[in-house]
Amino acid sequence: MPSRRHFLAGLAALSLPRPSWADVGNPAFLAAAREPNGRYALFGLDPAGRDLFRIALPKRGHAATAHPTAPEAVAFARRPGRFALVIDCLSGSLRHQLDAPSGRHFYGHGAFLNGGEILATSENDIDSGTGRIGLWSRSRGYARIGEIPSGGVGPHEIRAWSDDILAVANGGIRTHPDRGREKLNLETMRPNLSYLKLDGTLLDQVELAPEWRQSSIRHLALAPDGQVAFAMQWQGAPGAAGPLLGLHRRGSRPVLAEADLVEQLAMDGYAGSVAYTAHGDAVGITSPRGGRLHVFDTEGQFKVAHRRADICGLAPGAEGFVATDGLGGLLRGDMAGLSPLGRADRAWDNHLVALGG
Repeated sequence: MPSRRHFLAGLAALSLPRPSWADVGNPAFLAAAREPNGRYALFGLDPAGRDLFRIALPKRGHAATAHPTAPEAVAFARRPGRFALVIDCLSGSLRHQLDAPSGRHFYGHGAFLNGGEILATSENDIDSGTGRIGLWSRSRGYARIGEIPSGGVGPHEIRAWSDDILAVANGGIRTHPDRGREKLNLETMRPNLSYLKLDGTLLDQVELAPEWRQSSIRHLALAPDGQVAFAMQWQGAPGAAGPLLGLHRRGSRPVLAEADLVEQLAMDGYAGSVAYTAHGDAVGITSPRGGRLHVFDTEGQFKVAHRRADICGLAPGAEGFVATDGLGGLLRGDMAGLSPLGRADRAWDNHLVALGG
């Protein structure tokens, strides 16, 4: 039986305030980067793009996901990666290392659901090539508690559409870690956008028309009203100028959005990141290959293109967007143009993760 001393200690622990993101300066963004010495780190940034904290990573990071209330982030290795790191952003310490189960690898993205209790991770079943979503319990020390089918092949980004529903970008590309990033099924790929409950129930699924089946659905953004934007990467013959942005509302057909021909060709078949503005009145996609930010309205009408070398990371800002590039640039973007927020002595990786978004 617990002693009176243990009982009182437990009550005292319960009465202590739990750490929150305010304890690390209320960061607006998380971003991974490579530093000049070749090392990798995860950074917390304020709304103006200034550093709030730096946490070393053992290898190149891809994306991160932030717990909704606790100052805790999960940083994922670049695909095909086998580890994810749960980081205490207050102390800078590693709380847990998540290792992909035997026969699995991670795809570089994850999402918190159920109030932050469940972490979902996008994974590949190596032998079958089918996508899986791993489920991990935070209260049990990030123990793996199950998995569900992703609804397709090659799940990449996953987002919490609601607290118990996932939106999943099934890119359609089969890979195998023994063959690096080689794409093994380009002639038969069938990407889709799936909506899943945590019990594995498939609520809705969107496939592209046959002529666009080699448009790999890779990254997702969610508007405040529930619309989903998906960014694509063309895997077919070079020089195609197909759509790289799709917009979808559950129960409806997707809208595929394109710029004018010259700008569409300039994107080089590659959208690296996608984001809505904070108010959800516009959506942008970036292309580091093309050095472009394309902005559309929520009906899919192309509005404007802005040029910036190696631009990729994109997130909602206080007004418009905030973007990063591989040269250390931090930028504010809106319909009028791109303007500098600052520059850091590092190469930002592909994604800029907005906290609370």
